[in-house]
This record gives sequence, C-alpha cells and structure tokens, in this order.
Amino acid sequence: MDKRKVEEYIFKVLMLGAVLIVIGSLVFILATILVKGLPTLSWEMITKTPQGGYYMGKGGGILNALLGSLLLGIGATILAAAVALPIVFYLNLYLRRRSRFALAVRFFLDVLWGIPSVVYGAFGFTLMIFFGLQASLLAGMITVALLVLPIMARGMDEVLKMVTFELQEASLALGATRLETAGKVIFRQAFPGILTAVLMAFGRGMSDAAAVLFTAGFTDSLPYSLFKPVATLPLAVFFQLGTPFPEVQSRGYAAALILTAIVFSLSILARLITRGMNKHVIK
Repeated sequence: MDKRKVEEYIFKVLMLGAVLIVIGSLVFILATILVKGLPTLSWEMITKTPQGGYYMGKGGGILNALLGSLLLGIGATILAAAVALPIVFYLNLYLRRRSRFALAVRFFLDVLWGIPSVVYGAFGFTLMIFFGLQASLLAGMITVALLVLPIMARGMDEVLKMVTFELQEASLALGATRLETAGKVIFRQAFPGILTAVLMAFGRGMSDAAAVLFTAGFTDSLPYSLFKPVATLPLAVFFQLGTPFPEVQSRGYAAALILTAIVFSLSILARLITRGMNKHVIK
C-alpha cells in the first residue's frame, strides 16, 4: 500500500477518534446531569429562594442564584462590550490590519483569553482589598467583564476582518468619515457575528464560578443592590454538591441542569440569529 495512503488513513482514524471523544464527552455530561438532576427539578425550586436549612435538605429553591447569575452576566457583558467594540473598530478601521501595534494588541488579548478565571478572581479580590470594598454584585460584574473582554473582543475582531475592505473604501470614497463608516456600514455588515460574540461571552460570564467566588460573594436573598453580595448558579451548584446530604446533591445537579440549559439555549439562539441575518450581509 502507498505510504501516503497509509498516513492519510491513520490521520482519518485519529480525527474520527477525536470527534467521537468530544461528542461522547458531551453526551456523557448531559446524560449525567439529566439522570441525576431532572427528577429533583421542580417549579418550586425555580421560583423560591432558599429557606432555613435549605442546604441540609429543607425547603426552598434557587431563584436568588438564577436572578443573580442573569444580572451578573448582563452587567458584565454590557461593560465588556463597551470596551471591546471601540478596541476592535480601532484595530480594523484606524490601523492597518497587519501593523505591529494591531498585532501586539491581538497578542495581548490572546494572552488574556488564556489566563485561568481563578486568576481574574484573585485580581478582583486584590482590587477589592485595595479600595476597601466588600464582595458585591458590582465587584462580580467588573471581574467577569475583565474575564469575557478578551473572548468578546477577539470574536468581534475576527468578524470585522471578514468584512470586505472594498466596502470600507467605497464608503470613505463617498465622503463618509471613518466613524460613520464604522457605525452605518461596517457595524451593519458585522452585526450577526458581533451579536454571536456577545451571546457567547454572556454565556461564559454566567457559567463561571472561580471569578466570582471571592468578588460576588453569596447570599440567600434576592439581588437588590449593586453593593451587596449576590448568589450565582455556579456557586449554588458548587455548594450543594459539596454537602453530605443526597437530596441537596440532587438539587445541585438540577441547578447544573438549569445552567446548562441556559448556555445551550444561548448557543442555539446565536446560531439562529446568525443564520437569519447572514442573508443581508454582502460577501
């Protein structure tokens, strides 16, 4: 048999094995959460806050953590988008795409992307100590915003790179300023991809536990202030699975099922929005 065909066959087998490992891992995780969490999932769990002794098997639910995660994710995503959008538009409209400064910015964003979330949590905790602040919703938002900023910025950057350069040149040739070109031409063309990056960052922000462990705190109360501790779903899962009570551990799996369903829904929503809007994009 030809040596090249043997090599091709080997690599096909390796690629197929990698795909099966990824799909199998996803199926195993989802099956575990469904089997252990679905029997415990109830309307009461979603609509009520923890009662006295909840983490020892008493009544109540995780409404506080659900609302806290939503507020934390929304706030962090807005803060990150407010910084990421100017960065990527500056890189793609005001700088040459292969300039040294642009390459350096992208390199630093990639480095920030690879930093573990617990490091962001430690950094946020250090800032809290320096400014004399306590764990709060605002501190968690800022920390998570720093975490998702490089993810969002690099995602948007890759989308803007795909917008044809001729479209930008045509807009400038007609007398539009760079700012008008960015807002009225480039943004409209890249909007599906930008929205996808925002939704993905929101899902990552909602599902991270390490970044908020020391900065957002935890409480059984509903979130009502930016300057008070807030509960989140990842920490609710962590605390419930860490108890020795089987019924509480089952609630932890149910909370993990809710969190997984939210992230999964965001992924599907991003795909549907992108598919629906791509037909209006000039390629």
